Amino acid sequence: MKKLIRIGNAGGYWGDDLGVLKRQILAGRLDYVTMDFLAEITMSIMQKQRQRDPQMGYAYDFITQLEDCLALAVKKGVTIITNAGGVNPIACGEKVQELAKRQGLSIKVGVVYGDDILDSLDRLIEGGEEFRNLDTGEKIQKYRSHIASANIYFGAEPVVEALRAGCHVVVTGRVTDTGLTLAPMIHEFGWSMDDWDKLASGIVAGHIIECGAQSSGGNITDWQDVPSFDNIGYPIVEVEPSGEFTVTKAPRTGGLVSEKTVKEQLIYEMGDPGAYITPEVIARFDTICAHEEKPNRVRVSGVRGEPPTGFLKVSMSYADGYKASGELLVSGPHVRAKANAFQKLFWKRVGLKFEQTRTEAIGLGCVWPAALASNGSEPNEILLRFSVRDHDEEKVKHFGMIVPSVILSGPSGVAVTGGRPKPEQVLGYWPALIRRSLATAKTLTIDSDGSRLERIIKLPLIGMPSRPSVAPPKRPRGKVSSGPKVTIRLRELAYARSGDKGDTCNIGVLARSPEIYDWLSGYLTAARVAAFFKGVTHGAVIRHTVDNLLGFNFLMERSLGGGGSRSLMIDPQGKTLAQALLEMQVVAPAALVKTVGSAHKELARHPKKR
Repeated sequence: MKKLIRIGNAGGYWGDDLGVLKRQILAGRLDYVTMDFLAEITMSIMQKQRQRDPQMGYAYDFITQLEDCLALAVKKGVTIITNAGGVNPIACGEKVQELAKRQGLSIKVGVVYGDDILDSLDRLIEGGEEFRNLDTGEKIQKYRSHIASANIYFGAEPVVEALRAGCHVVVTGRVTDTGLTLAPMIHEFGWSMDDWDKLASGIVAGHIIECGAQSSGGNITDWQDVPSFDNIGYPIVEVEPSGEFTVTKAPRTGGLVSEKTVKEQLIYEMGDPGAYITPEVIARFDTICAHEEKPNRVRVSGVRGEPPTGFLKVSMSYADGYKASGELLVSGPHVRAKANAFQKLFWKRVGLKFEQTRTEAIGLGCVWPAALASNGSEPNEILLRFSVRDHDEEKVKHFGMIVPSVILSGPSGVAVTGGRPKPEQVLGYWPALIRRSLATAKTLTIDSDGSRLERIIKLPLIGMPSRPSVAPPKRPRGKVSSGPKVTIRLRELAYARSGDKGDTCNIGVLARSPEIYDWLSGYLTAARVAAFFKGVTHGAVIRHTVDNLLGFNFLMERSLGGGGSRSLMIDPQGKTLAQALLEMQVVAPAALVKTVGSAHKELARHPKKR
């Protein structure tokens, strides 16, 4: 058994930096590199590609990256694991082997599949699977004829089998982001599939690195702390057999690994911190300890886990009409009045009613809540964005023709950006569950001589003995500060990150000191956050406390215009909403400000020019 394995990430989404894979292999002493390509909607896009061409349906950018560094990975002994296979992992695996042959390399390619159940839906429904929508509770029958993709989320188990077969590259279909990282730990350390704490620790490691540079300086609130964003180093975890690990990055790279960067990523898309559900284990984020040992090295320990459920998640998409967005650039004096005039002119000229419309004046605070609406000086320009959604494609086409037709018949200083918008198909998201016993994972090993070996993977069933669930200890509360009050922005007391899960926006907020956390526990309530985001969030706001990280996780339901491709918002993933919340004005004890590190306070007042 190895005493340490080093796993690096080289991509957090389809569209990430194409040069990272080679840089990670060159820069570090890595054993494994993982790459995540799949979002929920990505699967439906790939399904359409495969319908047009049976050989497509995977992330072809992955093959492009491999061309430049496959030989290097083989020479250095680095195993690559990725879910780039999408809805056609076998075709992707074959492309990898073809590339290896062209480069004179003798390798084994592993393929994980069996997650695509689109063709089995009717049989499964007849057998009693309800596939109720996890968000709405609706039954699937009404939407069955419109379902475009249906994929089970597998965990690490089938990937482990591919590694045991000696594969140099493993491509999968819908395997969880965290499972890609957990698999090599199980393989190298021989972890049992009921060692919940170790499995949970591997899940946390995977969650930290799954989004690429988001844990190594990218998208951090205190961006001024980052020495340089050039050649940003992507995250690496150094994992020990005990499950404890250190987050770092390659030397002489840009970016930053710090307690802040790791904690911001931990609370990203977290949900309930006491129950982060995965196929392998329920990881408890409320037990994690993250400590910065030295620059660019953060130690993570204390992770606890509990047995998983008897179900696996299924991600489906369905055809849900069409949408289009068009933009006009409005400029010059009296720009607000011009924008208002164009809004009235445009919608009157369109002359149709749609299932949903949206107008956004970008530059006047349309993305953030009304509580932060700009009342300052007149801007020089506004980007006026019109959007519609409807099941009638002809109506959406008509909308697109009107967008460029108004620029010569209204106020001056207006230009169309992007030309005439065309209808884009809307894909609704349908999350559901399937009984674990009905899922069948498969692996295929493709050898350099053309031989193939298929294995069927039995996923472990639940019901094994486990210790009782124990709530994590709560840290003692300090005395809440009193005395003189000051009015400041929340960002002086906290930092935050936000993201999406369907139509729910998750905002994680982290206090800058224990004293601030104790005060915010009583001040930053779900009701206060809901009031702040009035007009943005249209559902319940739920607050989870993350005592061990000095943080809070807010789940804001119905905040993203339907989520995914249904949304007409310019920020359909809620990426900007954490920064909006940090602009909230709070009346806080002046003594709290003194508990914040002096370096942060100086940066907040005088940002460095980089």
